[in-house]
Amino acid sequence: MAKQAGSEEGTVFKRKDGRWCAQVTIAGKRVTIHGRTKRECEEWIGRATSPDQDGSRGARSSSTVADYLAYWLRLSELNLRPRTTQQYEWLIQDHICPIIGELPLTSLRTEHIQSLVTEKMDAGTGAATVILSLGVLHSALSKALKWGMIDRNPVAGVIKPRRHRREMRTLSAEQARRLLKAAEGTRQVVLLQLAVTTGLRQGELLALRWTDIDFESGCLMVQRQLQRVSGRGLFFSEPKTAAARRKVVLGPEMLGALKSQRESVGEMSRRRSGRWHENDLVFPSSVGTPQDPRNVLAAFKDVLRKAELPDIRFHDLRHTAASLMLQQGIHAKVVQERLGHSKINITLDIYSHVLPSLQDEAAAKMDSLIAVASPKPT
Repeated sequence: MAKQAGSEEGTVFKRKDGRWCAQVTIAGKRVTIHGRTKRECEEWIGRATSPDQDGSRGARSSSTVADYLAYWLRLSELNLRPRTTQQYEWLIQDHICPIIGELPLTSLRTEHIQSLVTEKMDAGTGAATVILSLGVLHSALSKALKWGMIDRNPVAGVIKPRRHRREMRTLSAEQARRLLKAAEGTRQVVLLQLAVTTGLRQGELLALRWTDIDFESGCLMVQRQLQRVSGRGLFFSEPKTAAARRKVVLGPEMLGALKSQRESVGEMSRRRSGRWHENDLVFPSSVGTPQDPRNVLAAFKDVLRKAELPDIRFHDLRHTAASLMLQQGIHAKVVQERLGHSKINITLDIYSHVLPSLQDEAAAKMDSLIAVASPKPT
């Protein structure tokens, strides 16, 4: 494993598997980050070891909470997706630092963070945002604890607000058929068919490439997603979790629809050969580039109105797919794998509203067994 010096306080080296790594020493601890290129790692070391605006190092124990969080985010950004980094910046700048940012890091206590929770909830901030803020704080302070900068993680004892899950609206099997019928003749018909039958997220659908679909084995691989980041536009990123990178088996009807889609895309590229940008996308724009999710949403809303269906979110098609699979008696473990949930408990928790009808079916079947065995009244 050849090593190359990146700076007095950092090292850049290439692993045997081809990945580049960067290392810096923080509070006597060696921190390792993985990057795509040598230059990316060197730039990260430069940011990680650069002085703060006030001339002090972010890793010093005398840092304020705001100083430390800015430094931690610089260290972490190489391992985060751009959209996640942007979300963390928003939470830190808008929700955390205005309340506890000026406190010395070593003076931060559980009661300070509990007061932050109370103040944000009293101001009308949503529970989900407060919980996300606590998650960022917990991750950041866990590193500070590991590096010996604090004695304990004060987030551990905080009482979190109760999260109210946003109500999902799903389509029945009959409504799903009406949706797909209304979509016939539009550019989005196959995309909607795939959404309803697989539960893929919108970003996963728009990032699909033809190389991800194996028509012989009858399956597709989810390997990336399309995201929008403010200031950067649309870009492809890796799935958020290992479980989200998954294989989804397709039925003959869906495979046939995808073959028709491939022919349509091929014809579209030939008609626009002078303006076409080949990206191998299954659902490209009219010039081969990734479709803007906002345009897809607008087209979806048009189909809903045409079918005279409730005004639901595109993401509710994912919920619809999951609910229909469970109602069809498909095992929850299979549903979990098709949706890309990391644990079956997540699937069961989100779609518990479907389970009562399944319980009724189970009760009727078990009751029939007892009826056979029970003695007849005389």
